[in-house]
Amino acid sequence: MPSASTLAAFAVASVIIIAIPGPSVLFTIGRALSAGRREALLTVVGNALGILTQICALAIGLGPLIAASTVAYTALKVVGAGYLIWLGVQAIRNRRALASAFEAGVPVTAPSLHAVRAGYVVGVTNPKTIVFFAALLPQFVVQTSAVLPQLVALGAVFAVLALLMDGAVALVASRARDWFASSPKRMERVGGAGGLMMLTLGGGLLLTGRPTT
Repeated sequence: MPSASTLAAFAVASVIIIAIPGPSVLFTIGRALSAGRREALLTVVGNALGILTQICALAIGLGPLIAASTVAYTALKVVGAGYLIWLGVQAIRNRRALASAFEAGVPVTAPSLHAVRAGYVVGVTNPKTIVFFAALLPQFVVQTSAVLPQLVALGAVFAVLALLMDGAVALVASRARDWFASSPKRMERVGGAGGLMMLTLGGGLLLTGRPTT
């Protein structure tokens, strides 16, 4: 297991990485604006599960392969961006239904499994965390000790921090949404804005090159 000092150093690096706006953070904001607090928080849970999946992949050697292979990296980026664009289109198409539901007093929620799945797809295809794990995680691993337990422990630290920080973002964004919800017409606009944010994020992800390490 990593030492306390190693875990603390990794936690600091993780907080910095998580705080930089990326697919997970912007997607969470978009979901909070377009669908509300409940779905945004479930999306955050799915994202954390996606991060844990990336850690497992890294543990068996997939992370370094993706970081080194342009084809694998690009394929993963296209899948994640395509899914974001699809969700953005759906949010924009359903913006009037969202406003109508609020006007009628009907709570708008998505099935729990759908929200968790959406967050999971975004989390597991997030190139930022894959490159972060592949490039920086090995620096916190003691080669003379069992590698797998160290990777799991470090990955759990990152996932918990992402859960807490993204959850806070979801709560703040959903409070803004609650204010907009006082007017159905305003709610229609904010639903469209959330979808537009996801479309912009997906398009930006497609156009962004590989980060240098």
